[in-house]
Amino acid sequence: MKLNDTARFSTVCIHAGQEPDPSTGAIITPIYQTSTYVQEGLGRHKGFEYGRTQNPTRSALEQNLAAIERGAGAFAFASGMAAIDALLTRLESGDHLVVSDNTYGGTFRLFERVRRKFGLDFTYVDTSQLDLIEAAIAPNTKYLFIETPTNPMLRITDLSAASALAHRHNVRVVVDNTFASPYIQQPLALGCDIVVHSTTKFLNGHSDSVGGVVVLKHEDDIEWMKFVQNAAGAILGPMDSWLVLRGTKTLPIRMERTNSNAQAIAEHLAAHPRVQSVIYPGLPDHPHHALAKKQMRGFGGLISFDVGSLLAARAVLPRFKLMSLAESLGGVETLISHPAIMTHASVPADRRAAIGITDGMIRISVGIEDVEDLKEDLDQALRE
Repeated sequence: MKLNDTARFSTVCIHAGQEPDPSTGAIITPIYQTSTYVQEGLGRHKGFEYGRTQNPTRSALEQNLAAIERGAGAFAFASGMAAIDALLTRLESGDHLVVSDNTYGGTFRLFERVRRKFGLDFTYVDTSQLDLIEAAIAPNTKYLFIETPTNPMLRITDLSAASALAHRHNVRVVVDNTFASPYIQQPLALGCDIVVHSTTKFLNGHSDSVGGVVVLKHEDDIEWMKFVQNAAGAILGPMDSWLVLRGTKTLPIRMERTNSNAQAIAEHLAAHPRVQSVIYPGLPDHPHHALAKKQMRGFGGLISFDVGSLLAARAVLPRFKLMSLAESLGGVETLISHPAIMTHASVPADRRAAIGITDGMIRISVGIEDVEDLKEDLDQALRE
């Protein structure tokens, strides 16, 4: 089976990297749960030597994700954070990164408490403002690291414009595309150089796997990442690779429902008397609404809203019956969380305040349930 070069997104999700099993004809890629491979003789094997270095299930997933993100190569890791950390091995002591100021709390922790000790330097700016990016770029800047939409403020960065700016300074652009998914935006097609995902989220879509991926388009980056994946060994296992492959087959239809549900929920919250504010790119009052319409296909499944105080949030959150209070996002079920105490607890309080993460903020990852049931759950939880 060979995909045409003109194959469309949904077809690519289902078929890219998915060759029938040569021994049985199985249409679904098997789980090759093996640590090593028998060799025919010294220096003669079938392309597989050792489980850390190669695995057919992982290879199928990497081919699939590279095609979905329109990259030249992809490498799967044990978590999204392992994928980001592998990217940093491309840099050397003294190198500098410009980073979205509203970056995920785990990314901030890795950068500040781990990698800064090894000589990397980080400057955090609102990357939705191009003048702030340009002002932060220094002679030793190697990466512009962007999240868009950001977590949980849902700010949008113009990826084409940011890439053009960075490239004028010989800076490569890395985009954490986890919050959007490749269904909603494809950064490499917009001029960016590297994409990372927590595959745990929308790519897997079923809350039963943890993983990460780096997708690349430059050959030098591909060669280095291939080396580092094997040398450091933080690989994605075959079972998790298989679970993500299952997830990408339904990514388009899941994201269609997620988009429509989230739009309806955001509009419902915006009209609710107990909600002080709602942040969602699909609402006309979002400051980057026009850019989101241009750059994204749909507005995503994440909504942030404010109930006014930590006391109010503590009262509301235990009342939810259908929505589950839990970390993570991007599954078929709707999850609700409190960023200040959960996802961004590792970010200092003064920094959270500067970004706009209040103690009354609640974040919803909208699933694919019936939207009327979700509205009813919101209404009963927010009832006086």
